[in-house]
Amino acid sequence: MVAEGTVTRPTFWGIGHLGEIAFYLLAVVTILVFAYGVYRRVDRYTAGAADWFDRLDDLPHRIVSSAQIVLSNKQLFDRDTVGGLMHAFILWGFLTLLIGTTILAIDMDIYQPITGLVGTEQSFFVGDFYLSYSLVMDAMGLLFVVGVGVALYRRYAARKWRLHGKHTSLEDDLFIWALFFLGVGGYLTEGLRILGTGFPAFETVSFVGWFVAEVLSVAGMTQMTAEAIYPAVWWSHSLLAFAFIAAIPFGKPFHMLSSYANIVTRDEKAGARLPGIPADLDADTGAESIDDFSWKEILDQDACTKCGRCSSACPAETSGRPLDPRDVILDLKQYRESLDAGETEEIDIVADGGESVVDAATMESCMACMACMDACPVDIEHLKSFTRMNRQLTDQGDVDSNVQDTFDNIMGMGNTFGDPPDERAAWAEDLDFDVTDAREEDVEYLWYVGDYPSYDERNKQVARSLAKILEHADVEYGILFEDEKYDGNDIRRLGEEFLYVDLAGYHVEKFEEVDPEKIICTDPHSYNTFKNEYPEVEYEDFADEPLMQFEYDGEWNQDGTVDVLHWTQAVEEMVEDGALGLRGNELDVTVTYHDPCHLGRYNDEYEAPRDLIRATGATLAEMPRNRNESFCCGGGGGGLWMDIDEESKPSEERMREALEDTEAGDAVEKFVVACPMCMTMYEDGMKTGGYEDDIEIVDVAELLVEAIESGPGVDAAGTSGATSQAD
Repeated sequence: MVAEGTVTRPTFWGIGHLGEIAFYLLAVVTILVFAYGVYRRVDRYTAGAADWFDRLDDLPHRIVSSAQIVLSNKQLFDRDTVGGLMHAFILWGFLTLLIGTTILAIDMDIYQPITGLVGTEQSFFVGDFYLSYSLVMDAMGLLFVVGVGVALYRRYAARKWRLHGKHTSLEDDLFIWALFFLGVGGYLTEGLRILGTGFPAFETVSFVGWFVAEVLSVAGMTQMTAEAIYPAVWWSHSLLAFAFIAAIPFGKPFHMLSSYANIVTRDEKAGARLPGIPADLDADTGAESIDDFSWKEILDQDACTKCGRCSSACPAETSGRPLDPRDVILDLKQYRESLDAGETEEIDIVADGGESVVDAATMESCMACMACMDACPVDIEHLKSFTRMNRQLTDQGDVDSNVQDTFDNIMGMGNTFGDPPDERAAWAEDLDFDVTDAREEDVEYLWYVGDYPSYDERNKQVARSLAKILEHADVEYGILFEDEKYDGNDIRRLGEEFLYVDLAGYHVEKFEEVDPEKIICTDPHSYNTFKNEYPEVEYEDFADEPLMQFEYDGEWNQDGTVDVLHWTQAVEEMVEDGALGLRGNELDVTVTYHDPCHLGRYNDEYEAPRDLIRATGATLAEMPRNRNESFCCGGGGGGLWMDIDEESKPSEERMREALEDTEAGDAVEKFVVACPMCMTMYEDGMKTGGYEDDIEIVDVAELLVEAIESGPGVDAAGTSGATSQAD
C-alpha cells in the first residue's frame, strides 16, 4: 500500500475494482491475440523455401549489431535527415513509453505482491524514482508526438510523393492516426488526472501533462468535471492501446518486429553475390510459384514499410520505366496473403503477357544497380527476389530478343559481341610495346580486360591507356588473349545461371593455370563477380555429376593468396609508390566523376578513382548524387543490350546533373568514368542529349595517361620514364 501524501500517482484512479479486473482480462486477451498473430507469421516463414546463405551464423553478434543499427536510426538518416529525425523521435518515444509501462507493471503486478506476501507491501514507484520516471516519460512522449506530427504533415500536408502509391491503403491511415491518438490521448489522460487530483505540486515535473491540465482549467474545466470524465478518457486510451497491440502481427505495425528480424538475418554481401541453383533435384531455380520464394524473401516482403525510399532512389522508376521496386515487393506480398487466405486463384508469378503478379517488362527495366537496396532502411534484398523472377523468365523463354542474342553470342563465341575469340586482343596491336601473354610467362598481375575494352572501339582506347599505365609503372602483367571469355556478371542477374556457372568454372581453371598474385579488372562488373561470386560456385547437375568441377585451392580470395582488384585500386598503390612519377599538378582541368554501381554500391570503393583523379592535378567537382547515391548510367542488368521505352535516359539525366548541378557548373570540362559500360552509356547519352559540345567523356585511365604524357621524362610514346625514375 502507498501511504497518503506520498510522491506518486494513483494508478487505477477512478476506475474501481471491477474496472481493474476487466483491464487485466483484456490485457490477457490482447497478449494471446498478439502471440497467435506472431506464431502465424513465423509459421509462414518456416513454410518458405530454404535460403542459400546461412542467415543465423554468429547470431549474438548479429543481434547486437542490428540493435545498434535500429536504435541509432543511422540507415534512416541516409538521404533524408528530416525523415531520420522523425522516425528516431517515434521509435525512441515509443520504446520509452513501452519500457515505462513495463516498469509500472513490474511494480504493481510483481514487486508489490511479492512484498505483500511477507507482510510489508511496498512500491518503488514513489519519491525520486517516480519524479525521474515522470520527467523522462513526459519528455520522450513529447518526442513521440512531435515525430508522429511530422509524419502526418509529410503524408497529408506536404504529400511527399514517395509515401503514396499503388499499395497505399486505409491501413496506412489507421496506423499513423492510431499512433497520434495514443500519444495525444496519453497526455490528455495525464492532464485530466493532474487537474482532477487538485494540481499536486510535485506533478510539475510532468511538464506536458501539467500544461494540458492548465489549458483544460483555463478553458473552464473544473476539478469535479475532470474527475467525472477521467474514467471514460482512460478507458478510451486503454482500449486503443489494446487494439493497437493486438493488431501488430496482422498489418503494417508488424514491421516494428519484422524489420529488426530482417536486419538481423541480412546478408552483408546481398546483391554483390547472388544465390546459386541448389543441387537438390526438387529445388526450383526460379519463381514458378510463391512457395519457391525463400523464408528470407517472405520476411523481406513483411519488413517493407511502404516508405518509398527505394522508389525515389531507383533510376528505372525515375526514367519512366515500368518498375517501382516497392511495388514489386508489395505485389508479391499481396498475392501471397490473398492466396493464403483463399481469396485468389494461382497465377504466374512473372510472365511476358497474360495475367501475372509481375510483368516481364518490369523485371527487364531493372538495372541491377542496387540503389533500392542501399536506400532501404530495413535491408530488404530486392535484387535476390528480382533475380529469382529473371531466372523464371529465362526458364520460360520470356527473354528480351536482344538479350537472347547476347546469350547466343556468349555461348557461340564466348563474348557478348559475337565476335571471333582470336580478335579479343586486337586492341593491343596499335601499342608501341608488346603485352605479355600470361599463359606463357609468370606475371604478378593477371589483367582481365573484359568484353567492351576488347571489342568496343571506344573502350579499346581505354584498354590501351591502361596498358600504357601498367607499362609505365614497370610491373609484371599479362592477359589471357583469346582464352579470356565474358565474366558472366550481368547475364547472371538476367537469370541465365547455368551459362554463368559454365563461364565461372572456365575462368577459375584458367586463373589457376596462370597462378597470378593478383587479378586486376578493367570492368567493375568483372571485379565484382570474380571477387564475390566465383568463390561461391559449387553446384552439381541433375545427374549427380559435377556440372562444373573446380575448386579454389581453399585459400582463393580468402587469405590474400590471390587478390582480386579493380584496376584503379591496383594503380592507386602504384601512384602511392611513385611508380608513375606524377607530381599532382600535371593537368589544369575541372572534372566531375561518376561512381560505377558495381564499384561503389556493390563493393564500397569510392576513393581509389578519386585519388587517381587528384593525382593528375585535375580539380574534382562532385555531382550532388555521388558515392552510394550515384545515379546509375542505365547499362547494368542487361540495360546495355535492350531497347527500352523510357521518358528520359538515365545517362542524359546524369549529363544534365554534371553540367547544371555541380558547384563548378559550366567550368566542368570532362565527365570521368571508371567502367566500360558507363563509357558506352554516357557516350550515347551525350549524343542523344545534345551535350557533345559541352563536355567530354573520359576514363580515369585516359586522364592518367594524359597526365603522364604531360610530365617530365616521358618519351614520344608516352610509355617510358619508369625505369629512369627508379634509377
